[in-house]
Amino acid sequence: MINNDINTYPTDCEKTVFGSNLIIRSGSIIYRGSIIGDNFITGHNILIREQCRIGDNVSLGSYSICEHHVTIGNYVRIHSAVFIPEYTEIHENAWIGPRVVFTNSKYPNTQDSKKSLQGVIVQCGAVIGANATILPGVRIGKNAIIGAGSVVTKDVPDNAIVYGNPAG
Repeated sequence: MINNDINTYPTDCEKTVFGSNLIIRSGSIIYRGSIIGDNFITGHNILIREQCRIGDNVSLGSYSICEHHVTIGNYVRIHSAVFIPEYTEIHENAWIGPRVVFTNSKYPNTQDSKKSLQGVIVQCGAVIGANATILPGVRIGKNAIIGAGSVVTKDVPDNAIVYGNPAG
């Protein structure tokens, strides 16, 4: 049921589930309806929207944002000021540098942009350097390395090292 009153939270939304041994620092906001694993640590002023799934031993740096329907695997390190839009998947042991921006809309600010959102998929063990921008629908392969400041416009194979604008 859709509730159009912005001052009322829907009553049929599932509860948030927290694991054990969490450190959630000041200014952090976690919406209702996510599942967060054991040993989760945040920096200050993070935002996690509804319907996120976050594994065990995950660190989310200060000022980072996880929009709704984000999946983060176990042992992931996400540095400060990272933007993770809806439908993004970050698999186990990935490392995301500071100020990385993932995107999910090929046609932002158009009438039907929400109907064609495509999250980024970051496979196990991938490393993404500081200030990289990853475009919608891109798959970053297992153990791939993305250089700092890169703009990734297409899929990156497993074990590849890419950098530049466009990266590749």
